[in-house]
Amino acid sequence: MALKVEHLKIEFDDWSRDYSFELTETERLAIQGPSGIGKTTLLLAIAGFIPIKSGRLEWKSENLRDLTPEKRPISMLFQDDNLFEHISVRENIMLGLLPHQRKTRLVDAIEALSLGQQLDKLPGQLSGGQRQRVALIRTVLRPEPLVILDEPFAELDSQTRNQAQVFVRDSLIADGKTLLMITHQGEDVAALATQTLQLSH
Repeated sequence: MALKVEHLKIEFDDWSRDYSFELTETERLAIQGPSGIGKTTLLLAIAGFIPIKSGRLEWKSENLRDLTPEKRPISMLFQDDNLFEHISVRENIMLGLLPHQRKTRLVDAIEALSLGQQLDKLPGQLSGGQRQRVALIRTVLRPEPLVILDEPFAELDSQTRNQAQVFVRDSLIADGKTLLMITHQGEDVAALATQTLQLSH
């Protein structure tokens, strides 16, 4: 197994959750469930931004709990797109990419998500959907093998959503990456997921 989550316990005051699942490399997991059930909390804990009370969290047998967030093999897209407002769209996308990606994959990604006219703008000049597409490219093309997406298509219209789904799926397959994704939309599950995890109280 590539990712092993075993009795991962998270606690806040009177709130407690226990998670267990496993994924092989290249699998794509859609996480679903009602609001407040702990979907985003789970992803934040895996990424290292929320403390874990107990349990196992491993990537290829390495204990991720011992690693700080920046050292974990994870690229994460938060619900907030986390773009840097003071630099251009082009510079935002290039953050963290390997040099060879800037000439090939980057060009293809910008064309696939119709962002060619936005590269020299600042993020504040973009619509919500454009910002989300920029953040998607930056997250998916980074070198980390485990990609985490929290409601990645929420700001997109139907046509753009389909383009983004295809881009994400094809990129993950090309790079042999593993995906954890929160979504409320069945079409996202159908387009991307190889497995689903339904959280309940």
